[in-house]
Amino acid sequence: MLPLRQNRPALSKVSHTGKPIAVEKVQPVKEDCGQTKRSPSSPQGGAKKRSAFGDITNANKNQQVLQKRKDGQRAVVKKTKNVAVNGVQKNNEINIKRAQRKVAVSEVPVEVVEEKESNDEVKPKPKVETSLEQYLPPDVEDIDKESLDDPFSSSEYAMDIFAHMREREEKFVLSNYMETQSDISKEMRGILVDWMVEVQENFELNHETLYLAVKLVDHFLAVSIIAREKLQLIGSTAVLIASKFEERCPPCLDDFLYICDDAYKREELVAMEMNILRKLNFDINIPVPYRFLRRFAKCAHANMEILTLARYICELTLQDFDFVQESASKMAASCLLLALKMKDFCGWTATLQYYSGYQSMDLLPLVKRLNFLIMCQPNDKLKAVRSKYSHRVFFEVAKLPALDVLKLEESFQS
Repeated sequence: MLPLRQNRPALSKVSHTGKPIAVEKVQPVKEDCGQTKRSPSSPQGGAKKRSAFGDITNANKNQQVLQKRKDGQRAVVKKTKNVAVNGVQKNNEINIKRAQRKVAVSEVPVEVVEEKESNDEVKPKPKVETSLEQYLPPDVEDIDKESLDDPFSSSEYAMDIFAHMREREEKFVLSNYMETQSDISKEMRGILVDWMVEVQENFELNHETLYLAVKLVDHFLAVSIIAREKLQLIGSTAVLIASKFEERCPPCLDDFLYICDDAYKREELVAMEMNILRKLNFDINIPVPYRFLRRFAKCAHANMEILTLARYICELTLQDFDFVQESASKMAASCLLLALKMKDFCGWTATLQYYSGYQSMDLLPLVKRLNFLIMCQPNDKLKAVRSKYSHRVFFEVAKLPALDVLKLEESFQS
């Protein structure tokens, strides 16, 4: 089928002598398919909207509009003349001026329309305050108030976002899946996570990427029985998926083949990616502790050193399988509370209790386990996290000693 030729309004025709001569106006041809002409004001000449929706741009008025009468006859409505390009620009200027008039009318404050008393005096209406502070309990600070002017913080949606994340935590509860795995162990998983920490550091990935990748590995192992030969393939594929989800510029697939020392082929990595996504029903927006940790640290007005210490404690738990069953929000709150105790910064304030949803006594058992994790002798095969946070860039927080257990319990009682 030959393509339909576009009908364009003829402006003028230049003869061989250089003088313009008159040209008859070409009537627009009505085509059987009901397709309208492209607007001459379209910069790219893109496809026109379907005729069922009409020309909402009001730029093309070259069609012949038919209007049905009640008696069944058709009457031809007045047809506009062909408009040249200059005419279209003039019409656009007129439309812009009309729109500006409408905006000027709509900008009139609502307070103008007021109820008049008998003496014709205008009584102004009181303004309603919409700040979040009037809904907060006493002694609770509005931590999103200062960042309302920052469009990247999404402060007006922060409460809804974290409430939604707390609801999703219940969907991603992990069990002791190692009981069903016959070829891998907790120590193998710890070595895998230790290697994933090195990958995150070498590729300079976000911390959210590392936490999400570990979550993907755990949730995939909870529903799949795998052999130990495929464990590194699962870890590298999980980092690849998490990078696509979190990073602005994720590493390419060849980089992941390189870090695996070419132990796997490209087809195996792509097949494992499809397998993980299918097993998880493509639902990989899993709440991670790191997001809650930054939120809670803002509530406590913690400095960067305290936040780094809490990140170090939280990252140590990634290698230990015994902390897999803990929820992300409770883990973040406990890590921050222990960091605050170690630095003797402040207690668990009313603001922290409100935004986290946990009281200090609810976090005491988990805080004691985290303090014991710092106190115990590090494993020779799991050195990535401790060596990473022993650097001065991270304030050498890995070298800080753990708290005494009795003093820790006394601080909760006071």
